[in-house]
Amino acid sequence: MKLRKAITALVLAGSLAGCGAADVIPNGFFYSRTAAIDLENATGLRPQVTFEWHNGRFQSVTVTFPQPYVGKPLNELAGTVRDVVTKDFNEMPGTIVLAFALDR
Repeated sequence: MKLRKAITALVLAGSLAGCGAADVIPNGFFYSRTAAIDLENATGLRPQVTFEWHNGRFQSVTVTFPQPYVGKPLNELAGTVRDVVTKDFNEMPGTIVLAFALDR
């Protein structure tokens, strides 16, 4: 049983290394944290920044602020988010989702 798990882990590690996904995940989390810090500096609110890669393609980034942001018009905030995401992730994702958490 242990041998089967070891072989499975080796096969999985080899396939991840072959497609570059082993580098994408740790870097993606670093990029996500950097983008959250940069957006907090620009807005005063620290958003949650998540990302999705699928088959080696940068699919989407979701930026969720903890409350509605009223410091800028929405189109200016969207431009700031787009610029920060593109800069910090070193490329433009297919989609950027901008969201706000609402209190009850």
